[in-house]
Amino acid sequence: MAKKIKFQFKKPEDSPGFLLAQVTILWQRKQKRVLDPLNLTHTQFVLLSSLAWLSRENDSVTQVDIANLSNSDRMMVSKVLRTLEEKKFITRHEHKTDTRAKIIKLTQEGAKVLQKALVRVEKADFDFFSAVGTNLEIFNKDMLKLIDANMS
Repeated sequence: MAKKIKFQFKKPEDSPGFLLAQVTILWQRKQKRVLDPLNLTHTQFVLLSSLAWLSRENDSVTQVDIANLSNSDRMMVSKVLRTLEEKKFITRHEHKTDTRAKIIKLTQEGAKVLQKALVRVEKADFDFFSAVGTNLEIFNKDMLKLIDANMS
């Protein structure tokens, strides 16, 4: 029965989607190995990092801001932020003018764990993507093109 299945590609390695999935799985494994000792998931790390980036320019970072920067589902962001609040890595407060919005702040403990995570994650990223060689800048630009082209 499987012999009747028609593929556009002659072999899996010819499929960019297959390759992207393989790279993603391997990269996620590496990220998990460096974040597990800090009791952080990759999603928690991404949201903490997004909060830190946004907080550099804005004292009133909201959950929606974090969801937008991280390109994440708003409900998922809310649930993960609740977990980060339980871990004492962030605080959430009512917005002064919009009662539906929450202002998110990084705690001192959150900043400490994020700084440790950043060192580990950035090293893991450098090690992982070094296989691309000196073309990392071009690789990043190509990934940005893919993101921009598929944001709708």
